[in-house]
Amino acid sequence: MASSYRNNKKYDVFVSFRGEDTRDNFTSHLYSALSRQNIQTFIDDQLNRGDEISESLVNAIEASAISVIVFSESYASSRWCLDELVRILECKKYYAQIVIPVFYRVDPSDVRNQTGSFGDSFSKLEERSKENTEKLRSWRTVLKEAASLSGFHYLNIRCESELTNEVVNHILKRLDEVFQPRDNKNQLVGVESTVEEIESLLGVESKDVYALGIWGIGGIGKTAITRAIFDKISGDFEGSCFLENVRDESQRLGGLACLRQKLLSNLLKDKNAMPYIDLNFRRLSRMKVLIVFDDVICFSQLESLIGSLDWLTPVSRIIITTRNKQVLRNWGVRKIYEMKALEYHHAIELFSRHAFKQNHPDVGYEKLSSKVMKYAQGVPLALKVLGCFLHKREKEVWESAIDKLQRILHPSILEVLKISYDSLDDKEKNIFLDVACFFQGEDVDLVMKFFNASGFYPEIGMSVLVDKSLIAIDSYNKITVHDLLQELGREIVRQESTNPENRSRLWHHEDIYEVLTYNTGTEKIEGICLDMSKVKEIRLNPNTFTKMPKLRFLKFYGSSVNGENKCKISYLQDPRFAEVKYLHWYGYPLKSLPSNLSAEKLVLLEVPDSDIERLWDCVKHYSKLNQIIHAACNKLIAKTPNPTLMPSLNKLVILNLRGSKSLKSLPARIFNLEFLIKLDLSGCSKLKRLPQILSGIVEDALRIQHMGHVLAVRWKEIREKGDFSMDKGHIVLPGNEIPKWFKFQSVGSFITWEMPPDFFNNSRVQGIVFCAILAFSDRHVDCGRWFSFSFELKVKTTKDCGPHDTRLFQSRVNYVESDHLHLGYYLFCEEDFNGFWKCNCIPEAVQFNVCPPLECQCCGVKKCGIHLLHARDSMNSM
Repeated sequence: MASSYRNNKKYDVFVSFRGEDTRDNFTSHLYSALSRQNIQTFIDDQLNRGDEISESLVNAIEASAISVIVFSESYASSRWCLDELVRILECKKYYAQIVIPVFYRVDPSDVRNQTGSFGDSFSKLEERSKENTEKLRSWRTVLKEAASLSGFHYLNIRCESELTNEVVNHILKRLDEVFQPRDNKNQLVGVESTVEEIESLLGVESKDVYALGIWGIGGIGKTAITRAIFDKISGDFEGSCFLENVRDESQRLGGLACLRQKLLSNLLKDKNAMPYIDLNFRRLSRMKVLIVFDDVICFSQLESLIGSLDWLTPVSRIIITTRNKQVLRNWGVRKIYEMKALEYHHAIELFSRHAFKQNHPDVGYEKLSSKVMKYAQGVPLALKVLGCFLHKREKEVWESAIDKLQRILHPSILEVLKISYDSLDDKEKNIFLDVACFFQGEDVDLVMKFFNASGFYPEIGMSVLVDKSLIAIDSYNKITVHDLLQELGREIVRQESTNPENRSRLWHHEDIYEVLTYNTGTEKIEGICLDMSKVKEIRLNPNTFTKMPKLRFLKFYGSSVNGENKCKISYLQDPRFAEVKYLHWYGYPLKSLPSNLSAEKLVLLEVPDSDIERLWDCVKHYSKLNQIIHAACNKLIAKTPNPTLMPSLNKLVILNLRGSKSLKSLPARIFNLEFLIKLDLSGCSKLKRLPQILSGIVEDALRIQHMGHVLAVRWKEIREKGDFSMDKGHIVLPGNEIPKWFKFQSVGSFITWEMPPDFFNNSRVQGIVFCAILAFSDRHVDCGRWFSFSFELKVKTTKDCGPHDTRLFQSRVNYVESDHLHLGYYLFCEEDFNGFWKCNCIPEAVQFNVCPPLECQCCGVKKCGIHLLHARDSMNSM
């Protein structure tokens, strides 16, 4: 009943007062202040002449959300006032009406007990009504009850204007509670902690006007959360304005001028306020104001609307929501809050409110709802749109719709997300589309080199995409793209043409199968990424790639453990690979690489588990081979041409010879690699010896001796160059013993140690060498090809800095049949030393992890070891 009452109100506030006491002073001031706030207020001089007062008053009281009772000296002498009071308290009891007493120049105890001058007024009425004892009893009861309510006492406030302001601000807050949406579909979900965090940021003391930026992708809930905060705190400010959708409004003819007019009118509560009038700005300069600029896309919009913050008072607050972080930097916003996606339990609740009109899925729809959760990834816009779309539809329709969403983005979601894409230039659009189609989860440094080779200026382009929330770089230096944004990029490519062969990028196995099987490739195609485990065998035409002269990216890979090459071809007819920068072909079927593969532009060449016999004499411009070659092939070394013909691979960073079961030795020249940081020899079961590495200038050395293998690895000092890639390294070898020179060793994956308090203050400690024996059982063949292997340093602190555990290393490892030794190192940087030193950290343990975890005793990390690298470490210390 109370809920129905709240939703059917004609008035916000009903004011009960004694006219002769307050009509021309406090009550008139209160009414004016409420009106300026657009609060619909009833006082008795609104009554139409001829109306029966008592009936009109009763109707007005019942039609109001809040009743304000202005108790004054002669209030209790009026029969009408006391009858109003009776009806007000009945509405409070039965309809949960909010009642706010104001004690104007009277004491609450006098009202409660009918004493003092207030009691004298009541005595006069009592004398006139002494025959109606029942009425007198009810008046005394309601006076006692009303005077016991929390309210405002004039004597406790210095002046009437302050009393008025306090009452109005309180009414605004209570109205927010009354009119807060009760319908589940309109309520925000999971925002309490976010609201509190943003409120605390806004409360930071600042000598300047405090501006806060709220940044995130389209549809993430920036506007909704800001509106909730604005509604909650705007009553604490003398003036406030929420300028919604600045992006769209400013693009209309005269839009910025209209927004400026709205800003000044709302802040000054003056519909006739004119922009650019000095007087108006002087008035604002003396006010405490709250302003929200919602969905700003460029700095010029803020300049046009408000100029600068200099003319606002220091207690004012500005909130700016945007998809573009650079806008906030340009305006000098120092505090930026990044909006995150909803957690799963909040996401499923929000979706259910729209799909099922309750807080949880219907029975039988749980699994289907989970699929929608995986697709929406916690973005409120997507959850609402899909919830409404699927409401009251049959399960078969749900399943069809979910399948369709995997290929085609819902139009309403596409419309919102595409706004950020449309603001990019051509180079930035190409970068985004490449990332969305090919590079999710890839190392950012490799991808940057690919984009540089493609002429896309990635240093600025990637920065713009990050600022606009289209991509992110995680703590492991990997590129991440929200699933919906990835679908946005792919949908943009799909819309290039209804025919796959006329699209710039191909990633869906059905589209690629069609193009390759029927040899319909065109010059439009710039990239192909095929998971060969999802297609039947494809017999490639020898001239397949001659039809794709603009091809920059080609990746044929197998995601299954027992993958095989499905792209068969007997020979290639002069393939036009001159523009290819990235070539990965699992199980490459030919004996040599394409003749016109240009090493001058090549960034990555990866041919794992192939039968290739000739590599180097087929590649042009050897000396300019750019960055990374992964050459995991069974017959590569046995049939390598004369070593003197081998190219100079000075830029090689990662060498991956995984699975080369026929490999017995490596030629010495292949190790003249200045930047090598990762060597993978897993699965090289016939490897008998490793060559001595000759070395571009190195002082420190590590020597490993076990199982007849001898490996000498020399690492160049890299700090002066600031080379990101050389602060850590990793090699993999067959083996099941930790080298003896590792001082700290343990069975299992955990090592505890005791170090002095000044461990990180001691400049002699330069880094850590780590070693672990990793094993898999045969049953893990079915778990997946790749696992994550990481090394973590655990520390204790003597200051209250919170946990300071640090993951120093992480790498992908693959299933292999035998035990393998993983050896790596990590060099501490200044940031490490400063962070550890600041909190007085002392290392107490290290832990090695494999994810997903291998839950049988014969698998996972069997042994591990740690060795500290000191400034003067020598071969003898090992």
